[in-house]
Formats: sequence, C-alpha cells, structure tokens
Amino acid sequence: MHPYRTHTCGQPRKDQVGSQVRISGWIHRKRDHGQLLFLDLRDHYGVTQVVIQPDKGFFDQATHLKPESVVTVTGTLVARSPETVNPKMPTGEVELVADEFTVQSQADTLPFQVAEDDGTGEALRLKYRFLDLRREKLHMNVMLRSRIISSIRRRMTEMGFAEFQTPILTSSSPEGARDFIVPSRLHPGRFYALPQAPQQFKQLLMVSGFDRYFQIAPCFRDEDARADRSPGEFYQLDVEMSFATQEDVFAAMEALLVPLFREFSDWKLADAPFPRLPWRQAMLKYGSDKPDLRNPLEFLEATDFVGRMSLAPFREAVREGGVGRVLVVPGAAEKSRKFFGDLEDFMKSQGAPGLGYVTFKAGEAKGPLLKFMDPGLQDELKRLPGLDGKDSVCFFLVGARAEVEPWQHALRTRLGADLELVRPGEFKFCWIVDFPMFERNPDTGSIEFSHNPFSMPQGGLEALRTRDPLEILAFQYDIVCNGVELSSGAIRNHLPEVMVKAFEIAGYGGEVVEEKFGGMIRAFRLGAPPHGGIAPGVDRIVMLLAQESNIREVIAFPMNQQAQDLLMNAPNEVTAKQLEEVHIRVSLPKA
Repeated sequence: MHPYRTHTCGQPRKDQVGSQVRISGWIHRKRDHGQLLFLDLRDHYGVTQVVIQPDKGFFDQATHLKPESVVTVTGTLVARSPETVNPKMPTGEVELVADEFTVQSQADTLPFQVAEDDGTGEALRLKYRFLDLRREKLHMNVMLRSRIISSIRRRMTEMGFAEFQTPILTSSSPEGARDFIVPSRLHPGRFYALPQAPQQFKQLLMVSGFDRYFQIAPCFRDEDARADRSPGEFYQLDVEMSFATQEDVFAAMEALLVPLFREFSDWKLADAPFPRLPWRQAMLKYGSDKPDLRNPLEFLEATDFVGRMSLAPFREAVREGGVGRVLVVPGAAEKSRKFFGDLEDFMKSQGAPGLGYVTFKAGEAKGPLLKFMDPGLQDELKRLPGLDGKDSVCFFLVGARAEVEPWQHALRTRLGADLELVRPGEFKFCWIVDFPMFERNPDTGSIEFSHNPFSMPQGGLEALRTRDPLEILAFQYDIVCNGVELSSGAIRNHLPEVMVKAFEIAGYGGEVVEEKFGGMIRAFRLGAPPHGGIAPGVDRIVMLLAQESNIREVIAFPMNQQAQDLLMNAPNEVTAKQLEEVHIRVSLPKA
C-alpha cells in the first residue's frame, strides 16, 4: 500500500464500500460527539469524512490536533446511514472508519479560519497567502486560471500560432509606463529593464519570417494598483500575425474568446463578430473607451443646444470650447427628491459643479433648467430620441471635454447600478477602434503618443506630413468586455521612414529612435512584412470568468495595493556588498 494514499480525498464512493482505503490531507473540520470523533479530511481533490472511535489508541491525539494539521488515515470505507448522507459532497454517501492514524505535520493556532470565511482583512490574507489558497473559492479560482491558460494554449496552437519565449532582461523603452530597471554588474552604470511587454521582440519575430506567434507572457510595469490591475507584474496572451489586417486580428481573437468564454461560463454571449465602436463615438455615448454595453444608457451630443440656453455658465463653457451632453433615462421621473439629491451629491464628489436635469411626466416638463430655455428650445428638448412621450429624465453635463467625459462615465455607471439596468449573467464584448494617434499633454502642451508608439497611422507617411497630428487616427484597437479593457493592439508601423516621422512629431529626434529602437529600425530596413497583434490580459480574462471584482482573487501570489509582497516581504533591503557589486549607491529621500 502506498505510504500516503490509495485514494485522494475526493475519490471514495459507495461502490467501494468494504475496501481498505488510505487517504492523506488537512483536517478541515472536527466534530467531537463524545463517543465518536468526526474529521473532515481535505486535499486538493475534495473532502472525505473520517470516523475515529474512542477505543482507538490515537483517539486522544486526534481530538487535540488543531485544524489544518496534516494526517494520513487508513481504514475501512463504510456506507453512511440514509439520514446522515450529505448530498452536497461527492463523497457524501460514505465515510472512512479509521484503523490507523499518522500525524504528518501539526498545525499551530491559525491566524484565520480556512473552513469558513471569517471576514479576515486582505493584509493578513496576503501575509498568509499559502493558507488563504487552501480556501475553496480562492483554490478553485487558481485552478480555473490553470485550465483557462491550458485552453488558450490549445486553441491558439489549433489556429496555427506557434509559441515562442522572448527575453526578460532587455532595454528600457518609452512604452507608456515606468520600467523596472536592473543594474548590470558587468557594465557599470548601465541597466537592463524588465519588459513592459514583448512588443519589439514579437515584431522582430515577424520580420524573422515567422507567421503567427503567441506567448503567455509575463510583463512588468511600475504602476499603481487598481481593482483590475495588479502592480508590478501581470500575464498577457501576447499575439502577433504577419500579413494581417485589423479585421484578421479581430477574427482570430473572436475565434478564441467566444468558445473560451462558453467553455468556462454559462453566461449569455452573442456570436462574433463583436460590435466595432470608433473611439470618438464611444467617448461621446459613454464617456469612456471601456464601456459596459450591458448598460443601455447612451449620451447624446447637446453642445449646440446648451450653448443656446440662457444659463450663463453653460453658454460660457461652450464659448470656451466646452461640450454639452444629455442623458435620457426612461422611467426615472418617478424617483424621489432624495434620489436626485443623492445623485447630485455623487456627481459633486466626482468633481462636477452639480447635476442639471429636466423631468418629463405625463407629457409635462419640470425642473430648474426649464427657465433657461425658451419655448422653442423646450419643444426641441421634447423631441430628443428616447423620450417619445415617456416618463423620463434628461440629465445635462456641460464643461471642458476632458472634465465632462469622466462625469459621463460616472453618471452612467451610477444610474446603471441604482436603476438595475445592467443585465446580469451576460458577457458583452466590443472593439474600440480608430484611436487618435497623438494627444496633447494637458500640463506641457506637447504632442505625445496617445496609445502605442509602434502603430501604423491611418494614411501613412502622407498623413504624418500633411495633417494636424491631433486629427490623425491610428490602426489601434482595444477589446472590452463588460466595462473591462482586456487588451490593446495595433497594426504595426513596419516602415522606417514612417516610424521616424511619427516619433519626431512626438518629440523624439531621429538619434533617439536609432538609440532606443535600433534593432527594429535595422530589421525594418532589411525587409519587414505588414503585421499586427494584440495582447489580452490573462488575469482579467480569469477575473471575468471567475466573476470576481478584484484581480488579486485570481492570482496565486499577488502584491497588495502598495506593490508589496507581504508573504515574502518584498521589496526589502539588500546588503552593501550586493549594491557594491552592481555599482549602486542608495540615496534615500528625506523624511
């Protein structure tokens, strides 16, 4: 007999009654009934109930063991009486009557309970993450992640993609986030960088003649944490395709994501193709390039309308280049004064000066904004799409575009939740397309890349030479699901002269391009195919399929929101000798 187990704790069944069984695992729960001791023994595969009788020499030892101690039990499998069968457990029709009992490891008093959720704070859970991972929900999330990654690999291979690995130690490049830098021992004063993404390498693979590449790639960015973003490191499904158009990339990802999500969820999901929304349209309708399309609310353009109202702040905002947006919300006219007051307070907390609105009830318009509209404007308001004589509310947001769009997103999200408009049990995907190639930095006024510096501008070199940079669109795209951005991607800029010009517009001289991206420029000068790609976030895919709102719940060993690993105590100090070897002197900020 195997020294630890003949069965896992999830295997015993009624058809094995009478057989000798040995199982090993953690003591999940204990129930002392005086004359009998019941143990729920748990391993990776499940739970089996163990019965220890008082005449056994190990009865007292087992009674005093703490939960989460590891034991091996050998005994006879018996059927439970009908009234004690547990239908919630796969092993619930049987129990193991112990003949032998071996303690493999005794547990001390636990910092928190494993068998139940006792509301332990995240800091303590992360410090004892190995213990937290024993809990069923988190354990299942990590296993779900493993199965999802296996499915992704299989499906990508079946679609003709080859898996390659790219370097972890590379050079620093301006890709939008802070690098993690690694000092070189052999080259004093020089540094490697951990890759924010395998961007340059996967493009070079296409230049090398490979046709379809993928990788479950670790990426490193020195960013602040969010609910949907882990600080420090994350994993993405990195993809690149040669001789591919934007639609080819979309088709490949849709062929992956639709069956993948259907494999791991029974939520409703429409067939491909997913809707394509131009970036400007998404910002107008939703105030966000990550719209949750389960929410049916959409804003309407109303800049001209509010500019003709007699309300001075509205007219002044439009005169200064601001925008006006109107949101029609059917059925909200019946809401209480408190509802509207709470909503206005919420918008003020988001930085808005307030929240103007007009209600329509039984065909009658009411609200403080009406007095700033002449009869013609009031009639025009009544003809807005979505009103149709229904009891509705029109909310108004006016101001600079950079202010109004976040207010739109906040208001739409809040109303979607308060009015229960977001349809549960459904995944809604969309592609956001036609991103601007450049944007103006609001602090410095300089022109910068808005998305990915390696993207092909729509119109190519001619557009870069002749058009206002802020009007140039790029072959860039995002894929969004239920308000979560899963990925950014682009058709790449594979022409050296186009790349040099694009970086020149963004303030990088030709010498900088040669220094930072010399490898790519050399490659492009020796024959590069048109190519494009994308990189959906694995952590976010798992988060959606696990129905978790926090990405740390689907990562085995995450950092906290302060980018600290509380389990391994990282980051920590290193010795003076280690610093000397890499030619580093630490200069701490003054307290």
